[in-house]
Amino acid sequence: MKLVLVHGIWDTGSIFRRLEAHLAAQGHDCFCPDLQPSNAANGLVDLAGKLRNRIDSTLPASETFAIVGFSMGVLVSRHYLQFLGGVERCSLFFSISGPNHGTLTAHLWPGKGPRDMRFGSSFLRALNADTSSVRGIELHNYRTPFDHMIIPSRSSKWAHGKEHVIPALTHDRMLVDPRLIHHISSVLQKREPE
Repeated sequence: MKLVLVHGIWDTGSIFRRLEAHLAAQGHDCFCPDLQPSNAANGLVDLAGKLRNRIDSTLPASETFAIVGFSMGVLVSRHYLQFLGGVERCSLFFSISGPNHGTLTAHLWPGKGPRDMRFGSSFLRALNADTSSVRGIELHNYRTPFDHMIIPSRSSKWAHGKEHVIPALTHDRMLVDPRLIHHISSVLQKREPE
């Protein structure tokens, strides 16, 4: 299966090295675009537009795919899915430690991107006001109760899909936690054609 892996703030696609290697060994084709500016200085709508452009210029228009979003990348992916037509092509979404309802840490950082991730921001209100467009997508939502970036960690919850609590000791450890990697692998394996 083709997968698009969307990184978080201050990161690049290389943050998915371990997950990408595991999925590639299982026969999946991973695309990990670097979205710039990685500090989200121009906001999350800007990054979602860049994600759409990268997908459209890299993957054939007829090709469907799954999305793996991490941290801020969850919100960027959601905007792409809900407002930029991504729902037409995406059949599966893995949401990992995303601040779906905001995070306290975003109040500590300057810039438009962090403002978009603050509690009650206009970006989050729009994103959460109507999620009916994504109801046809299989969704798996992962969080750790020990998250030090998404505060409170329950902000990673999303009303849709299946919730999975992975007790990784930190935010970044989620991406290398064997329990998360193997769960994503098993979901993908079940969707493979006979």
